Amino acid sequence: MSEQTEDPGQLFAERQRRIYDAVALKPVDRVPIMYHTNFWFATYSSIPIRRFLYEYDLVSEVTKKIVAELNPDAVGAPHATTSLGPTLDLLGYRQLEWAGHGAADNVSYQYRDHEWMTAEEYDEYIDEPSWYYFTKVMPRIADAYAHLAKLPKFAGWQHLRMIHCARFFGDPDVINGFAKLAEAGREAVKLWNIANSFGDELAALGWPSSVLRTCVAPYDFFADTLRGSKGIMLDLRRRPEKLLAAMERAIPLILRATIPPKLGPCRLIFMPMHWSIDRYMSPDQFRRFFWIPLRKVLMALIDAGLVPVVFWEGNCTSRLEIIADIPKGKCIYWFESGDIFLAKQVLGDHVCLRGNIPASMLNAGSPDEVTEYSKKLIDIVGKNDGFMLDGAIGIPDEARLENVKAMYAAVHHYGRYD
Repeated sequence: MSEQTEDPGQLFAERQRRIYDAVALKPVDRVPIMYHTNFWFATYSSIPIRRFLYEYDLVSEVTKKIVAELNPDAVGAPHATTSLGPTLDLLGYRQLEWAGHGAADNVSYQYRDHEWMTAEEYDEYIDEPSWYYFTKVMPRIADAYAHLAKLPKFAGWQHLRMIHCARFFGDPDVINGFAKLAEAGREAVKLWNIANSFGDELAALGWPSSVLRTCVAPYDFFADTLRGSKGIMLDLRRRPEKLLAAMERAIPLILRATIPPKLGPCRLIFMPMHWSIDRYMSPDQFRRFFWIPLRKVLMALIDAGLVPVVFWEGNCTSRLEIIADIPKGKCIYWFESGDIFLAKQVLGDHVCLRGNIPASMLNAGSPDEVTEYSKKLIDIVGKNDGFMLDGAIGIPDEARLENVKAMYAAVHHYGRYD
């Protein structure tokens, strides 16, 4: 599966061009494919997930072996999302369970569905979202943030009162809390530096990055980490105007956390969609509560020169006509379990599509099945360009090596255009 040149700089340029030409719906020499996974490198190496959570060098070592074997067009440096064990421990984090901390040694992160923000606190969020987050939400989600709940609202204080506010930082709990937070902060800086250095190393070897940052839909922002599944479903019906107002307030904050001060080689913004599935909302509800706020985020990212990679989790086939309302050749729609062949008919001349070999096929199928389905995707969804082959969820944690290799080989064998 080698490329025509062995020069890393030239390979980097060719792969980068292939990806962004596919996004723009331009002709490409070959269907692009990226390397995206959570913990498949544990299956690949027969090493438990727990070790990858804590051993930064091990993640680098195994990832380089995988990338050299599969030869993708872009790679997401995994450390910042997978090697979080030491930082999670120091924070005393509560929104996830992880290997050795609520989950078995070879199990991926487990999301804890919980109400971290009460329905009565919408007004507090809308009034001062940053301070509300800092002193209400963060203390609830991690032990190391608990002391922040003792800090009052300082906005509006002036002159001598600004001096007097120092007394709050003399509280023993606040002093100890900041010391604990500093320890977690040092570990997070270490992790961040390793992640960035590894990304630079991959680039020097010829592999562009597949993710610059991660962003969310405004609805998911509240559903996933604030209100929880029960709370958000009640809000959708009991307090829709509060939910809409809070999402509107959150949009500039989401964008501020996503848009970088300047653009670099990678412009891809990964956006997993969790609550957009067909059976959850009616089309009218989807348009009003999910799509209209999301589209504002997408347009701002596009206007900033970024490329949203919208990962439609679950079946979103009934949404295709609605989500077609986006500028041509400016983003990627990655479908998990929806009808990607229908998506090609509805969206194919407008949006680059990505996906969607089923996780069940990669986990339990045969290489021949993977090859046959990959070829079908390339022939039909890849017709007239604007397609990237991938697994429905990237490479699932339990995928068989021979099936993963068959998917990547299919791109190099069947995905080339004359």
